[in-house]
Amino acid sequence: MSGSTIIFYMLAALTLVSGLLAVTTRQIFRAAIFLLFSLIGIAGLFFWMQYDFIAAVQIVVYVGGITVLIIFSIFLTQQAGDLLPKQKIGRQVFSALAAFCGFALIMLQLYQHTFNTTTEQPVEPSVANIGNQMLGVGENGFALPFEVVSILLLAALIGCIVIALRSKPATA
Repeated sequence: MSGSTIIFYMLAALTLVSGLLAVTTRQIFRAAIFLLFSLIGIAGLFFWMQYDFIAAVQIVVYVGGITVLIIFSIFLTQQAGDLLPKQKIGRQVFSALAAFCGFALIMLQLYQHTFNTTTEQPVEPSVANIGNQMLGVGENGFALPFEVVSILLLAALIGCIVIALRSKPATA
């Protein structure tokens, strides 16, 4: 087994184990930390595949932005040390069944899909080409959806702050 294969399996194990622990732990702060490690593992896989730009975006946006936002929201609600309620066995069985069915559906689609070969040359994955494809204004541009999503995220952030800072009524 080569060193590259060993690195892949280590990154895949980090991602899968952290993701599993993030959804099974009862402590909300630990779930956020496990999510952080899972996202770092995904960024490592992007680096391993030599998609440096996507890996950097993964680290900046998800690891640096979303995870920090989640941790701040946990601290704002002052429930960092609280345990989440234990789920009923029926809900656990249903969620495991839903995960299995989703995995089976994905595998079925992959098995039935026919992959076509192409004669086109791949586009060089440089920052300039990625920027032109994402934010161009022509038929291949995604500038408008990018701006709409940024406004939606800003509105969600403001809504979260308003909900978190809302004072509780005094019980006297």
